[in-house]
Amino acid sequence: MHSVEYFGYRGFLAKKLMDLGAKIGDLVVVKKPGLVAEGFLMPREALYGDKPILVLKLSNGYNIGIRVDENTAVEVMEKPRKHVLPGKRVVRGVEGKPLPRVTMLSTGGTIVSRVDYETGAVKPALSVDEIMEWIPELGGIAYIDAREVMSIFSEDIEPRHWERIALEIYREFEKGVDGVVIAHGTDMMAYTAAALAFAIRDKPAPIVLVGSQRSSDRPSTDSAFNLKAAFLVAARAPFAESVIVMHGETGDTYALAHRGVKVRKMHTSRRDAFQSINDKPLAIVYPDKMEIKVINNIIEHRDKSKQPVLENKFDDRVAIVKAYPGVDPEIIDLLVDRGYHGIVIEGSGLGHIANKVIDSIRRAVEEGVAVVMTSQCLFGRVDLYVYSTGRRLLEAGVIPGSDMLPETAFVKLSWILGSKTRELKEVARLMTTNIAGEINPRLTIDTFPRWRY
Repeated sequence: MHSVEYFGYRGFLAKKLMDLGAKIGDLVVVKKPGLVAEGFLMPREALYGDKPILVLKLSNGYNIGIRVDENTAVEVMEKPRKHVLPGKRVVRGVEGKPLPRVTMLSTGGTIVSRVDYETGAVKPALSVDEIMEWIPELGGIAYIDAREVMSIFSEDIEPRHWERIALEIYREFEKGVDGVVIAHGTDMMAYTAAALAFAIRDKPAPIVLVGSQRSSDRPSTDSAFNLKAAFLVAARAPFAESVIVMHGETGDTYALAHRGVKVRKMHTSRRDAFQSINDKPLAIVYPDKMEIKVINNIIEHRDKSKQPVLENKFDDRVAIVKAYPGVDPEIIDLLVDRGYHGIVIEGSGLGHIANKVIDSIRRAVEEGVAVVMTSQCLFGRVDLYVYSTGRRLLEAGVIPGSDMLPETAFVKLSWILGSKTRELKEVARLMTTNIAGEINPRLTIDTFPRWRY
C-alpha cells in the first residue's frame, strides 16, 4: 500500500498538512521542544526521501528542513497573498520624451528566475508584467519587451546556439530597438559575448549579456542589480558593442561593462566574478544614479542609422588544446584525423608547447588545419620570436594569437572558418587583424591587476 503524498510530503506528515488545509506558500509556525520556527511552506524535494522533514523558507530567504514527529505542533498563520500586477504604463521618460525600446532575450540561467511562493519553486520570470513587478525601477529606464529564445544551461551552449541568438538580435535591430539584453548563464557567457561581437557587424546599438551568480531566492542575490545595470547600458550607453554587464565589486555600488572579446569569469561564486583581461572595462555603471561612465576607447559607437550585417556562421570543428607537461602529440593527430578545421593551443608563457608536438602541428597545417597559438598566462602577449621553440612553431605554420584570450581566439577562429574562409593565408590575416577589439595593440600597466597587501 502506497503512503499518502501531499506536495511531495508522505505518511503522517502529509496527513497532518492535509488536515490543516496547508498549501504551498502558506505562512506556518512549527513548534517543538527547543525550537519555534516561522516561514513559508515549501514543497518536498526528493532528496529527503521518506524522512519526516518539513521544509520552510525563512524571512531571510534561506530554506530550512525541520524534523517533525506526531507531537510537533504545526499551525497555519497566513494564506499567501495574490500579487497584483501593475497596469499599463505610459511609456514616457524624463520631460515627456519617449523611453528607449529594449528587448530582453532569454537563453536560460539564474538571472531570469525568481521565487513563486504559490508553488515554492524558482521559475523563469519572462513576461513583461512579471519583470516589471519584480524590478519596477526598469520602468524608468526603458520600454521593455521580453521573450525566451531558448532555455539551456550555459555549459550546453554550442556554436549553433550562437547562430540562433545572433539571428534573433539581428531581427530586433531590424525592428529599430535601442538595445538588446541577453539573459545568459555565467559559466560560458564570455564565449557567447565574443561570438556576438563577431557575428553582427555595424551594430546600431549595444548587445548586453547579463547573468547572476546567486539566484533570486537568496538574500545575497545579484539578479535585480545586474538587470538594472544591463538595461541602463542597453538603453543609454554611447557604444554599440557586445558587452557583459555584471557586478564590479561585492556590494551594490556599481557594475562594470566589459568588452565581450576581452573578458573572463575569474571566480566561481563571487558577485564580481568577471574581469577584463589585457584591457580596461569599457564603462562603470551606477544603476542607482542612472549613470554610465565610459573609461575606455569606444570601438563601435551607437548610431541608429547604421545597417547591421549578419555573419553568424560558426564552424563547430574547432578545438582548444592546453599545453601541459607530457602533452601527447597524438592529441593533435587525432583532431586532424577526425576532420577538425581549426585548433587553438593554450600554450605556456609567450606561446609554447613541447617541441615533440611540433611535427604533428606541421602535419595539421599541411592538411589545411588552422593552428592558432595563445597563452594560458592570460595577461600579456604571445611572442613566438623570442625563443627557438616559438620560431619552430612559426616555421611550422602556427598563427600567433597576440593578446587574445584562448576562448576569444577559439570563437574568432570558428567564426572565420564558418563565415569567411578556410584558406589558410586568409585565415591568418583575419586572425591577426583587430576586428572587434579582441587585440589590444598596446598593453599598459593598468591592464594588469596586481594584488596589494
